[in-house]
Amino acid sequence: MTSSDRVPPATPAEPGPADRAAGGAAFAAVTRSYYPAIIAIFAPLLLISNLCATKGVAFGPIVGDWSIITDGGFFLFPLAYVLGDVLSEVYGFRATRRAILLGFGVAALGALAFWVTSILPAADFYANQDAFDTVTQAYFQVLAASLAGYLVGQTLNAYVLVRIKEVTRERHLWARLIGSTVVGELADTLVFCLIAAGAIGLSGAGDMTTYVVLGFVYKTAVEVLLMPVTYRVIAALKAREPSYAVRPRGDG
Repeated sequence: MTSSDRVPPATPAEPGPADRAAGGAAFAAVTRSYYPAIIAIFAPLLLISNLCATKGVAFGPIVGDWSIITDGGFFLFPLAYVLGDVLSEVYGFRATRRAILLGFGVAALGALAFWVTSILPAADFYANQDAFDTVTQAYFQVLAASLAGYLVGQTLNAYVLVRIKEVTRERHLWARLIGSTVVGELADTLVFCLIAAGAIGLSGAGDMTTYVVLGFVYKTAVEVLLMPVTYRVIAALKAREPSYAVRPRGDG
């Protein structure tokens, strides 16, 4: 018998549904990573901050007739950029882009849910339909502005941080965090303000300028103040993520 006449050994068949049932229930494995947990916090932030942003907020007057004008989401939305920095630094641009798109999807789903709820016929005992419509109408305008600013700002934030990291490697984390935030927050605040000015009660160039400048300064200041916490979170994730390693340029 020649080698060509030999019968190759049979390849074991993959277990079918019946085989799996005989050996117990089948489940998919959950990989060890903190990435899903961070996304679970990151993705809803856009939806929640959009709801809060339907209310215009004014602190003052502080000097003469001048007041600090912002929106109700001012205390929450900067956290999205802190988490965006963590995602970009640890998991790279592609993974962060996926998280950004997931956040976009959650916000879009929320908008669809609010729209469907607003057009459903109100029960006889429900006396708040007009108030509900007022909030949801403002939400839709804020949503369009926020989604545009979110996509532009978060994407620029992640892109700038990763590109700086390709040059600095593991050094000068502070430069990556601040540099990316300056670019991302400025773009986000400017795009949001130009679209949502009417929905949050801004009227005139003065109000808009105040909103953009103070919003940008405030969000950047929050990033700086939270930098010690961001440093610790990033260091902990790098130490605990088994797959964290140097990758070829362009894979981040």
